Amino acid sequence: MIRDEFTRAVEATLFASTEPLTPDEIALHAGDGDVSAALNSLTDDYAGRGIELVERGGRWHFQTAPDLAHLLRRTREEPRRLSRAATETLAIIAYHEPVSRAEIEAIRGVQISKGTLDVLMEAGWVRPAGRREGPGRPLLYATTAEFLAHFGLGSRRDLPGIDDLKAAGLLDPLDEAFSQLQLESVDEDD
Repeated sequence: MIRDEFTRAVEATLFASTEPLTPDEIALHAGDGDVSAALNSLTDDYAGRGIELVERGGRWHFQTAPDLAHLLRRTREEPRRLSRAATETLAIIAYHEPVSRAEIEAIRGVQISKGTLDVLMEAGWVRPAGRREGPGRPLLYATTAEFLAHFGLGSRRDLPGIDDLKAAGLLDPLDEAFSQLQLESVDEDD
């Protein structure tokens, strides 16, 4: 298949990049042309091949086809195990970002150690996202593009909703019953 020069330039730019690129960053390197059309063409061209062009969090990059990744691993990777506190903290940040430490603690109902946020930032999944205007100007936390890429999400909108979690059996029936009881007590107070 013969590609136009601009599409070839986009392909070369993505191939040579060490990090995923936004369409604007691609255009800076590839020159004038329809970046969206070139990306769509390349995505179609690489579909079903050993490498594929993917978009994660508005950034584009080549990656090994998931079904072939095992062929490239030379050493056994130990899966990163997050503590329950880290998992809960990551979920709170993902669903409520930007969020302060105090807000995370209020949602969890317990204090979090500084190490919990450090582990998530070292993993590249959480980043400081500025400061809230208000007393003490607390630091805010948000997820990163690496978080989206690691969990195979295009954006935060792809996070599972409560119905998805219920269908997967991931919500504890006791938690659900407790939540319903709280809702009923709020209704009675009104």
